[in-house]
Amino acid sequence: MPGSTTRAAAPRAGKPSTIDPAAVERWLRDLGLEPTARVEREGISAWDVAVDGRRRRDLRATLILDPALGAIVWAHLAPPLGDGLRKAYRTLLRWNDEFPLAKFSVADDGRPILAVEIPNRWLGADELGLALARVALIADAIFEETRGWLWIGGRVPDGYDGRPVRTAALLDRFSGQLGELAGG
Repeated sequence: MPGSTTRAAAPRAGKPSTIDPAAVERWLRDLGLEPTARVEREGISAWDVAVDGRRRRDLRATLILDPALGAIVWAHLAPPLGDGLRKAYRTLLRWNDEFPLAKFSVADDGRPILAVEIPNRWLGADELGLALARVALIADAIFEETRGWLWIGGRVPDGYDGRPVRTAALLDRFSGQLGELAGG
């Protein structure tokens, strides 16, 4: 109905109506990730985690859980964009088309964001792991195009490529389901 602010209830198909934040923390640890302390406000919980891609290291991702709706995993891809906004916006729009199940946007402070949403009816340890792996592997796939956003002149710091991939087990576990990205 136009103007209505209520949402239609999603089918639950045997899933619990809410997801416990403690379960999410357990899932993250089972996935080999160490979340920061949980932050809660008005029934919404959030954690930060660091994920490494095979090329992109130390990508800071935030997981936000609304137990009634689901979760979103989002990561700031780079510091605030500079003067080349028009080109950057075109790039983000192109990526929205090229990478299914992912959303690219710009935060209020100008930082480019990559987000993957998981509706509550699908939210579980495997879907959370798949979303985190998707974020890391997309960041890998766009690594060359984002170097200029990350470092002056796009010059990768010495020793960056030699740093260990701390979340390799996460990437290995879900790469079969992300075949289009796993070769990135």
